[in-house]
Amino acid sequence: MTRSSTPRPRTTTRAAVCTAAALAAALSACSAPGESADDTKASSGPIKVAVVNAQSGQLSSLGDWEYKGAKLAIDEWNKKGGIDGRKIQLKLFDDQGDPTTGTNLARRLVSEKYVAMIGTAESAVTIAMGPVLQQAKIPNITSGQSDGLVALKSPYLFLNGPTSTTYDSTLAQHLVKDKGYKKIAMITNNGSFGKGEHDAFLKAVKGLGVNPSTDQVVTTDQKEFSAALTKIRSTKPEVIFIGSEEVEAGLIVKQARDLGITAPFAGAAPQGTPVFIDTAGKAAAEGTIVSSPYLSNDVSDASKKFAAAYEAAYGKEAELHGAKAYDGANILLTALKTSNGAVGEELADAIRDTRYKGLLGDFQYDGTGVGITETTIGVIRDGKLVPQQ
Repeated sequence: MTRSSTPRPRTTTRAAVCTAAALAAALSACSAPGESADDTKASSGPIKVAVVNAQSGQLSSLGDWEYKGAKLAIDEWNKKGGIDGRKIQLKLFDDQGDPTTGTNLARRLVSEKYVAMIGTAESAVTIAMGPVLQQAKIPNITSGQSDGLVALKSPYLFLNGPTSTTYDSTLAQHLVKDKGYKKIAMITNNGSFGKGEHDAFLKAVKGLGVNPSTDQVVTTDQKEFSAALTKIRSTKPEVIFIGSEEVEAGLIVKQARDLGITAPFAGAAPQGTPVFIDTAGKAAAEGTIVSSPYLSNDVSDASKKFAAAYEAAYGKEAELHGAKAYDGANILLTALKTSNGAVGEELADAIRDTRYKGLLGDFQYDGTGVGITETTIGVIRDGKLVPQQ
């Protein structure tokens, strides 16, 4: 190729440079977080990952467990050199268990160029954040379990545990088929989690030929439940399904025992937590039946290793939510590793392609963002969740 020996006018050269700069800026502004205009990977510097979970309010225990589980996984990867020598930079954000706060935080993650988000444990908050994260192509691994998460149909949203359908169909099968219960009462709240639990369990028991003896719905901020519990007591149930978060569920069980209700309660993940047991009281919680993918720190060599590392790091006993976040973080980091630090759509595809043997089971994501579809049955014995014998 020959080059012209005639120099360009200075104004033309300067205009070309300015135009090129403007174009580069425009392309950069349209890129996904961590993306350059002509590359789907960020080649240097720390990899920014956010944990978004409640650190204040009634759901703060969930947020604390989640953060500790995620941080443990990321600390382990960083000790081994991170992702191809790049450290993972983790930052915690408090969504206060509030969807509006969560949505504002989602916009902040976009502006501050986080490549991925772990959290939240609150389905309503995750659902509110979903559209913002999807538009920005930020993958989100959530610990929520509402079927409403799947209904978003976001290719950037992944669950690190089963949905309510799995929890409650397993539980219904156990109560009706294994235990032979026919008189089942229900009490759930009207929040995103409670509604998901209500609908999933009701569908499951009706499919087994059982109609609840009563179906009581309370509010998420309710503290006194005597009216609903009195109606439940009048039906003389054999078991009571409860669909509510840890603290409220504990209050319901405590007040039920005060009213002389002796039937066992049954529920999903919240009923297997120390907060539920402490709020209800050890005696009141005794015999509670729980559907969960993680029943104990002693069920496998992997769970024992995780629990020992968790206690060494934080001086506290591990439980389901910490294990879920640990699995979720490891899935994300594995995808980052196999994709050579990809971001945006390529990172989401890498997560979807990841096969991971975790504490909760063997993860393999389908097109819905669900990676695991099994739970097992446990029971509260002497203040601890243990496998059903």
